[in-house]
Amino acid sequence: MSTATVTTARIPALNRSVALFGAIGAALLANIVVWLIGAAAGGTFEATNAGQVQSVAPGGIIILTVVPMLIGLGAAVLLSYKWIGVLRVAAVIGSVLAVGTIAMTLGADFDTASTIALSITHLTLVPALVIATEGLRRKLIDG
Repeated sequence: MSTATVTTARIPALNRSVALFGAIGAALLANIVVWLIGAAAGGTFEATNAGQVQSVAPGGIIILTVVPMLIGLGAAVLLSYKWIGVLRVAAVIGSVLAVGTIAMTLGADFDTASTIALSITHLTLVPALVIATEGLRRKLIDG
C-alpha cells in the first residue's frame, strides 16, 4: 500500500510595501499580457460614448488597474496598522468590486475580443488582492 504525501502551498509573509506595490505590479503585468492577447485576437478596445469613439487601452488598462488597487489596497494596508481584520474585509470587498464591475464592461459596446479581455483584467485583481492581504496578514500575525 502506498502513502500519498500532500503538500500545501502557503502564501509567503509580505511586508506592507511588498504587499501593496507587489500586488499592483503583478496585476498590472497580468493585465498588460491580457491586453496583448486580446489585441492579438483582434480586439480594438474601443467603445462609443456619447457619439465619440474612446479607446481604453493601453493607458486605460494601466490607470484602471493601478488607481483602484492603490486606493483600496492602500487604504487596507494603512488601516492594518490599527486593525489587522481589515485585510480580510478588504480581500472580500475588493474581490466583489472587481468581479461586479465586469458589468460595466459587458454594458459597453466593445467587440467580443475586447469584452472578454477586459473582463479577464477585472478578474486578475482578485488573486492579487487575496495574496497581498493574506501575505501581509501572515507577516503581522506571525511576525
